[in-house]
This record gives sequence, C-alpha cells and structure tokens, in this order.
Amino acid sequence: MSAAQQSQLDEYEPDLSRLTPAEREAFETVEIRGRSGREYARRTERSWGTVSNLLMRAREKLDIYPDGGRDE
Repeated sequence: MSAAQQSQLDEYEPDLSRLTPAEREAFETVEIRGRSGREYARRTERSWGTVSNLLMRAREKLDIYPDGGRDE
C-alpha cells in the first residue's frame, strides 16, 4: 500500500447519519475517540452487553467488521 493510499484510509470518516443517537454516541466514543467499551458502559450506566450490542449494530450499519468481513 502506498503512503497516499494509507493517508486516504487514515482520513476516512464513516457516514454516521444512519445510526441511532445511542449507536452514534457509543461508536464515536469507542471507535473514534479510542475509549474502552467497558469505560463507556460505566460512564453511561449501561451494561457492557448493551454497549457491545450498540457497537455491533453500528458496525453492521456502517459495514465495518472487526475481522474484515463476515461469512454469509
């Protein structure tokens, strides 16, 4: 990968308009700002399972998967 391609990837910002407010807040806090999901759960008084589900739904809507894809 060239330096220019890497730079474009680094500058990529997903369109968050498809997310619910809760999904957007969780995604921005954990994925963009780099906070831990468990820290976010404690701060918002949500269970870790709830936060995990919010992040999973956000990644699905944005077509972002931690393993690079999913089997279908």
